[in-house]
Amino acid sequence: MGRVSRRAFTVAALSAFTTAPLASAAPGPAKPPPSRGADTGMRGMWLATVANRDWPTRAGLRASEQRAELIEHFDTAVRHRLNTVFLQVRPSADALWPSTYEPWSQYLSGSQGRDPGWDPLGTAVREAHARGLELHAWFNPYRVATHDDPDRLVSSHPARENPGWVVPYGGQLYYNPGLPEVRAFVQDAMMDAVAKYAVDGVHFDDYFYPYPVTGQSFDDGGTYGTFGAGFATKAAWRRDNIDRLVREMAARVKKVRPAARFGVSPFGVWRNAATDERGSDTRAGVQTYDDLYADTRTWVREGWLDYVVPQLYWNIGLEAADYAKLLPWWAEVARGSRTRLYVGEALYKSGDPAQPAAWQDPAELSRHLTLAARYPEVRGHVFFSAKDVAEDRGGAMARVVADHYTRPATVPR
Repeated sequence: MGRVSRRAFTVAALSAFTTAPLASAAPGPAKPPPSRGADTGMRGMWLATVANRDWPTRAGLRASEQRAELIEHFDTAVRHRLNTVFLQVRPSADALWPSTYEPWSQYLSGSQGRDPGWDPLGTAVREAHARGLELHAWFNPYRVATHDDPDRLVSSHPARENPGWVVPYGGQLYYNPGLPEVRAFVQDAMMDAVAKYAVDGVHFDDYFYPYPVTGQSFDDGGTYGTFGAGFATKAAWRRDNIDRLVREMAARVKKVRPAARFGVSPFGVWRNAATDERGSDTRAGVQTYDDLYADTRTWVREGWLDYVVPQLYWNIGLEAADYAKLLPWWAEVARGSRTRLYVGEALYKSGDPAQPAAWQDPAELSRHLTLAARYPEVRGHVFFSAKDVAEDRGGAMARVVADHYTRPATVPR
């Protein structure tokens, strides 16, 4: 997702791990067997639009150029034998469709609120389905802007019309998740797309309450004073706010579009075992339960989600967050639940010289899929992100396809 992206926050979260030496990637077989369920499991990629991370390549392209680039991403997915695209259609309280609630995204025309001259989401649904791909609409619920100046928002923006909804934090603007009217509004804004388009899924990323920024606090004390009665701590109240969003959105999606699936791709560490005996054998500086107030384990265990895609963006053998330890932890969480487990994979790290040595080996990701095949709870993988699938720096994606995706994909049902 670029400068203000899932990638950026994952890197920031990694920097918060306690210092630990890197272990080399575990050796894998020369020719790993195809993944279990290779024809029908999830084979997805995220297509990020925030800051023009993947698409469009820059704001202000002509409608025909934007459309051609979008279709090329779908063709790339087919060439790599994928079956699902997660298209980011609401990156920052804006829209990649003619929304009744929010302005057109600036990442299309270059100016927030300006009609780009076409309907990207409608086109995406048609073109994906024409190629046998599922299209999941990916939403960011609470981010308003990647800057902290409300005057830079278009004058008709709901955040300007309702300034009491907005909290500046860490150089960005967020809707306050503790306000019931905010929770209702963001759901209405997202459901506008779900009602209008035959999307196959509704997808949240890892941003709920914002990632912590050292030395800053999220200013919702007044909201807690008004709505926090009955909760022992502000943290418990915040988690309840996010729980409500997830449960209510799941119910609304099922009512409006019963065939669509609802899922979340959280940061890969729920809690460290040192914090909670139910947690993973990790030493993460960010824990979703404590820092983002997202109780992802409960969402899976209670079956509130149709699927979960934890971002396991670390290599096998990384001491602070070992892929080989997080994978079985998530498999155990999903075991016996109705929630399907897919694994988020850090394709963007492969071949990046700034990454540890394990990521210079194009076989690292293939080893992930080989390991995951041992766990029947793992029903597939999603790769971050589309630009990296196309570029395939270092050949890691080609290795995954050769080792695991030897046959064309069908829909991940």
